[in-house]
Amino acid sequence: MYPHSLTDLLYYKIMNKTYILESRPVGAPTTENFKLTDTELRDLQDGEVLLKALYISVDPYMRGRMSDAKSYVAPYEIGKPIVGGVVAEVVESRSSLYPKGAVVIGGLPWQQYSIHSGQGLHRVDPDVAPLSYYLGILGMPGQTAYFGLLHIGKPKAGETVVVSGAAGAVGTVVGQLAKLKGCRVVGVAGSDEKVAYLKDQLGFDEAINYKTTPDLNAAMAQACPNGVDVYFDNVGGPISDAVLLFINKFARIAICGQIAYYNNTAPATGMRVEPILLKKSALMKGFIVSDFASEFGTATKELATWVREGKLQYQETVKEGFEQLPEAFLGLFTGDNTGKLLVKVADLGS
Repeated sequence: MYPHSLTDLLYYKIMNKTYILESRPVGAPTTENFKLTDTELRDLQDGEVLLKALYISVDPYMRGRMSDAKSYVAPYEIGKPIVGGVVAEVVESRSSLYPKGAVVIGGLPWQQYSIHSGQGLHRVDPDVAPLSYYLGILGMPGQTAYFGLLHIGKPKAGETVVVSGAAGAVGTVVGQLAKLKGCRVVGVAGSDEKVAYLKDQLGFDEAINYKTTPDLNAAMAQACPNGVDVYFDNVGGPISDAVLLFINKFARIAICGQIAYYNNTAPATGMRVEPILLKKSALMKGFIVSDFASEFGTATKELATWVREGKLQYQETVKEGFEQLPEAFLGLFTGDNTGKLLVKVADLGS
C-alpha cells in the first residue's frame, strides 16, 4: 500500500523510484539508456502539491527528446528524469487550487511521487471517463487526431482517407473520425491482428499489413481505386512514398509523426515529393498538437461526447508496474501495442 502523505512517505522510508536518462541512444534505444534511481523528497512549500503517479504515458515523440538535436521541444538532460504525460493523484497539498484527493494531468517526471508547483497541471474528472483515457483519446493522442484530421485534412463525405500507424493511439481515432465524416477509410498497420481489428471493430473499409505486403504500391492502388484525398501520416518512409503516388487533385497531407526515421543514424533518403505536390496542387503540412492549444477544451468536450455516445471506440495496451516503463517505451518501435500504450503505476486512493 502507498503512503498517503509526505510525512508517511518519509516516516516509513519508502523509496521514491525515478527513471533518468542515463545516455543518449545511437540508433534504436535500449534499456541501457535508462537508469532506475531512488530520489529523496523534501517538505512541501506554499502552493505546492505532492503527486502520486497513477498512469504514465509513453509516446513516440519522446524518442526525439532523447536526442540533443534541436527540435520543437527541449531535449531530455543526461542524469535527469524522463518527463511525459502523467495522470496523478494529489496526496498532500499546500495549494488552494489542488486539494488533497484531486486528480490531475500534466507533464511530469517518471517518478512514483513528485512535488509540483501546480503550474501546467489540469484537473480531470474520474467520473467522466476512465483516468487512462485522459492520456489517450481525451488527451494528447485524441487531440492530435482531432486537429490533424479535421483542421488540416478537412475530410468531406465520399472522400478517401488513408492513415498510417492506423492501429496506434492516434491512428485509431483518425480513422473513426473520418468514418464519422462519411469517408472511405484505409489503414496501414503492422500485423494481421491489427488489420482485423481496424476492419472488424473500428469499421475501416480496408487495411493493409505493410510487413507482409510484397508490393505496397499495388496494395494501395487496390485499396484506393478512387485515389487518396486525405493522408494522415504517422510514420513516413516507404509507406508514405506509396500513398503519395495515389493522391488526388487538391489532396491534403497532415504530417503528424515520422517514426520510420526516429532511430536513423544518417539522413534518410527517398523520393522527391515536390513534383507530386505541384502536379496535384496538394497541401502537405506538418503540425504539433500544441499549435492548437487554445482549442483543447473544445476538442476534449467533443471527443468525450462521441465516446459517451459510442461513436468512438478506444483500445489501450496497459503495462502494470512502474518498472515496466522502459520496456513499454521500447515496445512503441516494435509494434507491441494496439491503441494507446501506457503504464499503470497505482490505483486511485490506494
